[in-house]
Amino acid sequence: MPNLKNLKVGDKLPERDHHPTNVSLFLYNAAIWNPHRIHYDERYTTEVEKHPGVVIDGPLQGDWLTQVVVNWLGDDGQLIEFEYSNRRASMLGETLTSGGTVTSIKGDTATLDIFIRNEAGDVVTPGTATVRIDA
Repeated sequence: MPNLKNLKVGDKLPERDHHPTNVSLFLYNAAIWNPHRIHYDERYTTEVEKHPGVVIDGPLQGDWLTQVVVNWLGDDGQLIEFEYSNRRASMLGETLTSGGTVTSIKGDTATLDIFIRNEAGDVVTPGTATVRIDA
């Protein structure tokens, strides 16, 4: 958890690996009322829509990004602003890693560059977050 007195530009957020399964993707899509079969039906995904595999949801990756920020903050701050962009599709079977870096500090507010990175080290989902940190 961040300490405003010791926080500095370049500090890293703890990274977290994500290993989605067919079942977790099915349940996530059911919870958000997304019926698109590319997120859980491999046969449909590869044979009908011609993707190389089941596609990991962009919104799920956004949820992982918010989690990496709020887990880092704990009870010591608040997520004020958040944005992300899915730049490359990720497929079931890939391990994705979420994390971030403090890029600026102004008073009790910090800006973070956040990311989802694939196994090859490519950032597939970049984003930014602004947080307020309690003193």
